[in-house]
Amino acid sequence: MSYRTGVVKIANLLQTSSEWLHGDSGGAGNKVVLCTRVRLARNLNHHPFPGWAKKAERERILSIIQPAVLSLPEMGQAIVCDSMDHFSPLEKQVLVEQHLISREHAAKSAGSGLAVNKPRTLSVMINEEDHLRLQVFRAGLQLKGLWKMADKIDGELDERLDFAFSPQIGYLTACPTNVGTGMRASVMMHLPALVLKEQIGQIIKAVNRIGLAVRGLYGEGTEALGNLFQVSNQMTLGESETAIIERLQKVISQIIDHEENARVTLLQEKARVVADQVGRAYGIMRHSYAMSSKEALNLLSLLRFGADLGMFPESCRMAIDECFIKTQPAHLQLDYDRKLTTEERDGIRSDFLREHLKDVPAPDCAKLGTSTPPSTEESQS
Repeated sequence: MSYRTGVVKIANLLQTSSEWLHGDSGGAGNKVVLCTRVRLARNLNHHPFPGWAKKAERERILSIIQPAVLSLPEMGQAIVCDSMDHFSPLEKQVLVEQHLISREHAAKSAGSGLAVNKPRTLSVMINEEDHLRLQVFRAGLQLKGLWKMADKIDGELDERLDFAFSPQIGYLTACPTNVGTGMRASVMMHLPALVLKEQIGQIIKAVNRIGLAVRGLYGEGTEALGNLFQVSNQMTLGESETAIIERLQKVISQIIDHEENARVTLLQEKARVVADQVGRAYGIMRHSYAMSSKEALNLLSLLRFGADLGMFPESCRMAIDECFIKTQPAHLQLDYDRKLTTEERDGIRSDFLREHLKDVPAPDCAKLGTSTPPSTEESQS
């Protein structure tokens, strides 16, 4: 079975930035929130879950779901649409780094598939842990708007596919922790001030106590590099999608307030220390010739923090944000025909950062603290 429809090479994904990175810095908490994601897990009636299905059955499920996904108005002309066995290990890792697939889906092969729309605001994984996992993305804090978008797409798919649903407990999923709504809503937050003031630990504990999860850049089990944290719901049973979204929205707004207050305190008590750290990060990035992925993310976090505080022109924010993804290992290696050593990647990463950030001027300490904190009210555009 051919699953190639509207396919482009993975390398083409790197020619333009994901639309969810193009946030309006003046709205929806974008100085603290990078992006929002809502994911729905669904399964077909009368078919075994992917983990229990043989290859022939998985391919049959793929052939059922594929036309329904490609017919979605939101999918348009899919920029990526392929079976997972057609991707190289490096290409799969690029997709993971772009947050378009999970690490678990990257391990899949024949019988599993992927479809991504051109602006990369919609990604559908077929035969990951569940038969279908659709993900929608937007820049900034967009929980309510994204839930409406996901619900609309889910309704369109429900007209074409026979989803496994129980009137008593809701949508049936391979893992019991997803039963019910099958929804995971998550918000990617940049929290440098809470980290610098050593308050992040108590924030994480408080969030965990109320049934939400805090994870690193690439989800469960990953480190919070670059002061980036994903906050998401854990419970999917016994609570409606709207209630989950509203509860998460309230908590995210509170975390934004804590981060903004921590920034104000830092500027009042340690403005020179903040300016020094941002300045050192800028100097290292502009003049280094070898840099690890971890160091790059942590230094980029300081540059973004400096932009938030007014030390860099607002127009520089996009260049900084793009580097969070484009300096990841697989992105750096995609143009090469072989696997690069760690030393080679570190050199290429430094070369990329010097070139990509060459138009970012030196930080202006005189403007430290002149940037106005954004409202935590969510944009509904």
